Amino acid sequence: MSDNQADLVLHARWVAPVAPDATLLEQHAVVVRGDTIVDLLPSALADQQWRATEVRRLDQHLLIPGLVNAHTHAAMNLFRGLADDLPLMTWLEKHIWPAEGRWVSDPFVYEGTRLAAGEMIRAGTTCFADMYFFPDAVAKATLESGLRAAIFCPLMDFPTPMGSGPEDYLRLATDAVDQWRHEPRLSLGFGPHAPYTVSDGPLEKALTLAEELDLQIMMHVHETAGEIQQAVEHNGDRPLARLRRLGLLTPRLLAVHMTQLLDEEIQWLAETGTHVVHCPESNLKLASGFSPLYKLRQAGVNVALGTDGAASNNDLDMIGEMRAAALLAKGVSLRADALPAAEILEMATLGGARALGLDDRIGSLQAGKQADLVAVNLARLETQPVYDPVAQLVYAASRDQVTDVWVAGRALLKERNLLTLNEAQLVHNAQQWQRKIAGESQ
Repeated sequence: MSDNQADLVLHARWVAPVAPDATLLEQHAVVVRGDTIVDLLPSALADQQWRATEVRRLDQHLLIPGLVNAHTHAAMNLFRGLADDLPLMTWLEKHIWPAEGRWVSDPFVYEGTRLAAGEMIRAGTTCFADMYFFPDAVAKATLESGLRAAIFCPLMDFPTPMGSGPEDYLRLATDAVDQWRHEPRLSLGFGPHAPYTVSDGPLEKALTLAEELDLQIMMHVHETAGEIQQAVEHNGDRPLARLRRLGLLTPRLLAVHMTQLLDEEIQWLAETGTHVVHCPESNLKLASGFSPLYKLRQAGVNVALGTDGAASNNDLDMIGEMRAAALLAKGVSLRADALPAAEILEMATLGGARALGLDDRIGSLQAGKQADLVAVNLARLETQPVYDPVAQLVYAASRDQVTDVWVAGRALLKERNLLTLNEAQLVHNAQQWQRKIAGESQ
């Protein structure tokens, strides 16, 4: 291939590269060779300097980095709507854990992850962090879909359909790391469920293994006030103080939810480089509380954005999640300028990539990075007129305005049509599972 030959040139009305800063570019082109972005330049220059196998002109579109959903339980798409309008512990103990005990298996996780992958692609997500059972099934479904995933293998003190206890989970996790470590679109990590379901010994072992294998750790932390009260009554420590004592507050940790935080605890996060994953819609729906997003960002904590699972959200819509996060931050802090649209887009892209240890590869549109791109059509009546395309994306657009998605230079969605997954088959399989699960629960 000659120096000026590319595989794909995408001309867009607007490009929001996210980094090196929040600049908005007009009439620019992204040039892709193989799986990599090789240039970003004005469209007129691109026409002069580059020849390409495929040229797309997205004259009404905003081109952004692929969205990074930094916390999901993808296969729980098959439990969407199973148990709504309940507080967290009632939802878990009375409904979700029994349903998982009855239904979760390798086929369940495979089919549920495929359903989630289709939904995420159509909503502009190109990379997701998954924290669920049967990581091999998640990996297979992800690779078939063309998405990128960080898979966090479960760890709990008690048996589940996947394992008998902590030693079993850690063994299965290290096996999965060995199995998938050479797949460029997959990364693996440890996913201890929460401070109240994992004791000190397994947490220390997971941290030691993560350091040896250079992996990230994802954990639900400070999700509800009740969780903290229970921990204090049990051992005298708030959960974050316990994790700090165990050495888990490091740049390896993605602390998910964090709705209950003291100012001192925010400082601990900032000092240790611990990442926070904010899931506003799930927190709102379960009435878990409000993460102090403005305070976290003012302290310099890296905050990523996630949807949580579709059993508690009930969708995997990162555009909707951006809007919820932006509005909630303003309301909680009583500051209209608390989280501008460009900062929310950064959280949903580069912030997530940073938390997952992937920011050298994804999260922004820069030469040398992977060609994970999303085109959003802003020509719709609902997003007219366009004064600020990024603000329009965050405050007015909907996920069905995502028209095209690429991961590693490969098209996964073209003009709203899935290219790697069969939409009718996904719907059929989901309906089959629904009939089985609903029949059992009646």
